[in-house]
Amino acid sequence: MTVIDTHDHKPVRALTPAQLKDLSIRANLPGLVRSLSHFGAILIVGTAVWLTVTRFGAIWALPLVAIQGYLIAFLFMPVHEAAHKTVFTSRIANEILGHLSSLLIIHPYEHYALFHWDHHRFTQDPARDPELVTATIPTSDTKLAIAYTGIVQLINRIRLLFRRAISGRAVAPWIPENKQSLVIREARIYALIYLLLLAGSIMLQTTVLLWCWLLPLVVGQLFLRPYLYAEHTGCEHTRSAYENTRTTYTGAVMKWFTWNMPFHVEHHAYPSVPFHALPKLNAMVDDRIQHRGLGYRRVHRETFAWFRRARQRDA
Repeated sequence: MTVIDTHDHKPVRALTPAQLKDLSIRANLPGLVRSLSHFGAILIVGTAVWLTVTRFGAIWALPLVAIQGYLIAFLFMPVHEAAHKTVFTSRIANEILGHLSSLLIIHPYEHYALFHWDHHRFTQDPARDPELVTATIPTSDTKLAIAYTGIVQLINRIRLLFRRAISGRAVAPWIPENKQSLVIREARIYALIYLLLLAGSIMLQTTVLLWCWLLPLVVGQLFLRPYLYAEHTGCEHTRSAYENTRTTYTGAVMKWFTWNMPFHVEHHAYPSVPFHALPKLNAMVDDRIQHRGLGYRRVHRETFAWFRRARQRDA
């Protein structure tokens, strides 16, 4: 199969079917190692947070809370990968990982999978990409700075979850009618779990979940939201993944806990390729990538500047 790509204004041969088949092979070991290391790190740091809070005081735990926030917020990545059913060979194993991770970041798995499917179908289409349909350009630098904290998005997710659980309604362009009951049932189960955890914490008179989970989750949005803005902000509104998506070249730790998703052009061009094969895919298509981020600090400056220009353009 040959695909014509506009990058460099010359034809570029896409992966052959044999290459794509080889890259798309799913395996349990990489997903198991990545999952255990991610959740293991959360358990270790969470334990350190609680021991520090109880023995030395809350103020000394704040650096650990920031680390825990980073780890918990980026559980979004196994949710994302599990939505593609590419972490494990078993569909059920993918769904278990997806729901467990989703519960910890308050981001219902089944709803996210539907949302994300349309994002892939309509990437950077202002009228149909859910990420654009539900987004607005902040109208001031203050609102832009708040947007980069991710707190607004987190609050909106929580409100939406409980609204669906209570109202029994789940209407959105990316939710087919035959999936609405699934989304509502999921919201109710998640809400029930959260209420039980709250009740248990009150009965036991413990703040362990506050310090080891909820507070870090809020802090972690400071890491996650700028990362997510880097994926497509400032890229073209075209159908080509090489034009409408950005790959950001970053360090090993970042790539590990983001499950190789900084290779985001590669993921959008070939979404069937599992996270563990994305570095190999990058080596094969690197010269086709139009938006290349050279580290997240630089990309964050670029995306922030893009939002400011967009606000001025729309004024």
